[in-house]
Amino acid sequence: MTPNRVTLARVIAAFAAVALFDRGAHALASDLAAVALTIVAIALDGVDGYLARTRGMATAFGAQLDILGDRVVENLFFTCFAVSGLISLWVPVLFFVRGALTDSLRGLAARAGRTGFGRNSMLESWWGRTLVASRASRAAYAVLKCVFFCFLGLTLSLRHIPAAQLSLWTGAANTHWLVTGAQALTGLSVAFCLVRAIPVVWEGRRYVSAPAATPKGAVAPVVVR
Repeated sequence: MTPNRVTLARVIAAFAAVALFDRGAHALASDLAAVALTIVAIALDGVDGYLARTRGMATAFGAQLDILGDRVVENLFFTCFAVSGLISLWVPVLFFVRGALTDSLRGLAARAGRTGFGRNSMLESWWGRTLVASRASRAAYAVLKCVFFCFLGLTLSLRHIPAAQLSLWTGAANTHWLVTGAQALTGLSVAFCLVRAIPVVWEGRRYVSAPAATPKGAVAPVVVR
């Protein structure tokens, strides 16, 4: 199993989870399967990186594929929950714009030979690496997304359960507490997302006007003014 295959596997798991969510009040098995697949999709995000580091299989393409997988999984779940009315449509829009901006800057940095999360990363400051590339930050963000997506996914299912039956299960006849929980998790996820983007934007600004690195053996283009 290669890191790139793991990345593709978690994208497939995310699509399967979204397909199984919101199947109705009597589809408890599919809802539980969707939650399990959501956890798998988030957990595999750390597996591909671990394989790349420990087995010496890290490549520039793999790093970019890993980031692409993150964006696909995030936007897939956020779009699903926005269409279902659980979160504002502006949440997936915000994540899409944030991802497009940071990934563009990472692409410019990659042209200058700065890729990945290690010593060759575009993040040179200690605070940037702490907020974005540290294991604690990445693990906390992964756990937050996992809890968020699973919570919203189960909320879709609970909306179909009659109030009388819901009160027997939860002790409450309404779902106001679900709305409050969803809003809290949404705000926390958005805030964490924006905070982790700050170092990438700040340190990536230097690559906006920097000339691209010329590959070894290639001839630099001549610009005629």
